[in-house]
Amino acid sequence: MQSATTVRATALPSVTDALRAMESFLMGAGQRTARRNAWTAVLEDRRRAKDRTEAQHVLEAVASRRS
Repeated sequence: MQSATTVRATALPSVTDALRAMESFLMGAGQRTARRNAWTAVLEDRRRAKDRTEAQHVLEAVASRRS
């Protein structure tokens, strides 16, 4: 006769979760918000720079076809 075994799995916190927990512990809410806003601005600047580069390549390709 076999007995039923119960398997429990607990998810370990991810690195991101651990970093957010440390951030919450070390900084006030205002600092956290400012930091996240700053990071969002960095990501947006990178996206715009990528878009500018792609547009420049398209314009150069069009210009080279005309000449």
